[in-house]
Amino acid sequence: MSTPSRLPLAGIRVIELGQLLAGPFAGTLLAYFGAEVIKVEPPGGDPIRGWRKLDEEGTSFWWRSLGRNKKCITLDLKNPRGIDVAQKLIQGADVVIENFRPGTMEKWGLGPEQFKLNNPRLVYTRISGYGQTGPYAGKAGYASVCEGIGGLRYVNGFPGERPVRPNLSLGDSLSGLHAAFGIVMALLDRERGGSGQSIDIALYESVFNLLEAVIPEFDGAGLVREPSGSTVTGIVPTNTYLCADGKYVIIGGNGDSIYQRLMNAAEHSDLANDPRLQTNSGRVTHEAEIDLALTDWCRGQPSADVLATLEEARVPAGPIYNAKDMLADPHFQQRGLFEQIEINGKPLKIPAISPRMDGTPGKTQWPGPDIGSHTHEVLCQQLGLSEKEFQQLQDDGVLG
Repeated sequence: MSTPSRLPLAGIRVIELGQLLAGPFAGTLLAYFGAEVIKVEPPGGDPIRGWRKLDEEGTSFWWRSLGRNKKCITLDLKNPRGIDVAQKLIQGADVVIENFRPGTMEKWGLGPEQFKLNNPRLVYTRISGYGQTGPYAGKAGYASVCEGIGGLRYVNGFPGERPVRPNLSLGDSLSGLHAAFGIVMALLDRERGGSGQSIDIALYESVFNLLEAVIPEFDGAGLVREPSGSTVTGIVPTNTYLCADGKYVIIGGNGDSIYQRLMNAAEHSDLANDPRLQTNSGRVTHEAEIDLALTDWCRGQPSADVLATLEEARVPAGPIYNAKDMLADPHFQQRGLFEQIEINGKPLKIPAISPRMDGTPGKTQWPGPDIGSHTHEVLCQQLGLSEKEFQQLQDDGVLG
């Protein structure tokens, strides 16, 4: 991997206080593009180190990706001396990321007001289920719950059935993206003469941000967007179809000229030229007729043949990939979507992180490290603790 001359966030120091996904994902994004991210963990480490599939060392494969490029230290924030160390770290930071329940940081004496006098340029980023204010602020808010109240779960699934969640924590990841975006905007404002500021990210609002026309359609026309299975309401045709080999393909033929090419390729010139179906509004009215024709056509041949025919006809279509498919795909490979790291001498592929920047690209410099790997470096080299002071903290259990 080539080494860029500079990274866009080089020189920015971030203190990541929080666990699991939303805050740590924001930290991962910043670290990938050059920020020095110091992750403060409790003595037992972030629980995500032990979630899902574990490697031979008992550490999750997920952690090696999520913890990349971070300097990991341990502090007991229930201990006043641990809080004192955290305060000193934040005093010298550009950014704080925390995703505890509102009020927790204030209880520890680490809230944003604590640092306004001595570190007025601090960008203090807070991630919680429902935000720092409002009647729900004190509620526990995991992504699963917030995806529901934020509107995502309602439109996801099939009509009349139980709402479905993707097998991912989308609410957390979306909140991490919103947090990273807010941080970069705040840093840009700071460089233009502004000061530090607080950023309030709520999981349910990050989901709410993706609802497209759901709110104005209801307010303006009284329309509640309902779940629509594998289709999208009001856009036809776009659906998922089963082929003869048992594989599914996605076909998006909803542009007027694309629709005609699609139906001609699917050997339905009658529907391609039907005056009723030349605009999207007409196709929405007769969606069932179009869908039945495409279902029958796909069912009669292997997915590879369906996709080859539609590619020739310049119709957007594609397979549904799992991890194995992605790793084997030459386009994924050529675009550099995987980076190889080593864990105890064994290779492991983790995903590269977008966006792709040709002048200052990000990169993985090291995988998620073991618990407390950088505690000595950060406390002694950055805070200036002596070896005796460091050893005393360790002996007293402040560092775990």
